[in-house]
Amino acid sequence: MSMRDDKWLFSKLDEVWDNYFPDVPQDNEVCIVWGRKARNRLGSIKRGQKLINSHPETIITINGLFKDQNIPEFIVTGTIAHELVHYTHGFHSPLEKQYQTPHAGGIVSQELRNRGLEEALKKQKKWLKENWEGYVKEKLPRKTRARRRVVFKWI
Repeated sequence: MSMRDDKWLFSKLDEVWDNYFPDVPQDNEVCIVWGRKARNRLGSIKRGQKLINSHPETIITINGLFKDQNIPEFIVTGTIAHELVHYTHGFHSPLEKQYQTPHAGGIVSQELRNRGLEEALKKQKKWLKENWEGYVKEKLPRKTRARRRVVFKWI
């Protein structure tokens, strides 16, 4: 089993792009990085500062919890595909923007289905529904602070 490092993550991006988005031109540099461990965000996409061919780079960030090999690979694949849909639709990419908002009317799920990712999407949703809350509670327990006792002194 290979370690989920930066090289592995970059190869997953290549794999997803080659297999499901071969028609999408890459008109700028697209980087993929591990982000912080998060409860509610699986991934994100944004424009970077560095200009490549007069276009800013695109940065896809993947939840740092996904480095754990207990997270199924289809979760990582689905998250990368989700972010590539945003890229395809012109969000944080040099491509023409196709919609006013990135999730308008279920366009992400529809695009994933159209690109042959329907089963992966179903597996991802099922696994997240059944496992994510417990996983996050174990890996990212909420920190509780002891309450300070406030004593008022009246002068």
